[in-house]
Amino acid sequence: MKIEQKQWQEESGWVDISKNDLSESAQLVLAFGCKKALCYKERYNEIRDFYPNANIVICSTAGEILDSTITEETINTTAISFASTKVKVNQVTIGSSEETYKAGTHLISELESDDLVYVLIISDGHIANGSELTRALSSKIHPSVVITGGLAGDGPNFQSTLVGLNDPPREGNLVAIGFYGDKLKVGHAAKGGWDPFGPERLVTKSEGNILYELDNRSALDLYKTYLGDLAADLPGSALLFPLGLKIDEESSALVRTILGVDEEKGSMIFAGDIPEGSIVRMMRSNFDRVIDGAAQAATTSIADFGSFEPDLALIISCAGRKFALQDRIEEEVEKVRDVVGDNTIISGFYSYGEISPVVKSTKCELHNQTMTITTLKEVV
Repeated sequence: MKIEQKQWQEESGWVDISKNDLSESAQLVLAFGCKKALCYKERYNEIRDFYPNANIVICSTAGEILDSTITEETINTTAISFASTKVKVNQVTIGSSEETYKAGTHLISELESDDLVYVLIISDGHIANGSELTRALSSKIHPSVVITGGLAGDGPNFQSTLVGLNDPPREGNLVAIGFYGDKLKVGHAAKGGWDPFGPERLVTKSEGNILYELDNRSALDLYKTYLGDLAADLPGSALLFPLGLKIDEESSALVRTILGVDEEKGSMIFAGDIPEGSIVRMMRSNFDRVIDGAAQAATTSIADFGSFEPDLALIISCAGRKFALQDRIEEEVEKVRDVVGDNTIISGFYSYGEISPVVKSTKCELHNQTMTITTLKEVV
């Protein structure tokens, strides 16, 4: 596997970060950038000129990750040339969250094959229902196939997100990238680091990813009570106080981030489902545990690599972690660098939702407020 990276900034244009002469041989390009920059089709055209033969996957972010640095208002590209691994891509477009499950089944069914080992999902982060998407993906694919990915971001704005495949990005797109062959080694992990506080509450009224009532009270009013003065900054301030969710006593706890509020209906819109009858509890950040979670995720993701360093570490971390850690945010990426080694290329973005199995050999789940890491090594 050969990799090269470039970065675009408004002041300097495109700059080579690492050069490997992949202009003709790159099969896949991952481009993560701010929505404002990606709105200009010239940026896509420039990437296409760099890599005329590659599949180009683009998504907007809540922050870009390149090596141990986190930036905003940039575009980072990671071009990959595989020695023996084959790549296949598919895209679907939705107009409403209700279309997510059907779209997800179609998205993944086009990639099915006996030699499929890994699927990377890059999804719209505003329209798509992440829970329905992961449910669809898991229903159509063999459990041995690793599925990771994330939902595109829009900084702190929560207005719209952009995803594209071999075209300028736009709203409502979902992209799947399939990797095929027995030479690709894949590691993965997802870790949080948030602390629960306050009482547990019963979800008494919800529809999919829309929450109306907790303990038969307005969920939005109750949530605002906890936020105090921060309620005026919703939905952005909600990134600091997600909800911990347990479907039942036996299930693992998941974290859900608020994507929007409806003042008229008194409801809260989440990145994933909040089923009636489930138990939720408010959460807040613990800086040290959040940063330590990044190191734990990196360690878990390379546990099966032995003496090999990964070729690529793909980080998809929640926008809420970025807003919570603020000036300390680069510490979590530096922790990853310390673990994966100096020779591993690091790329990624801050998202509105992360897709990864909780542990090895389990179906993928939608996460919020986690750092997910996928490590790739082509052994030839």
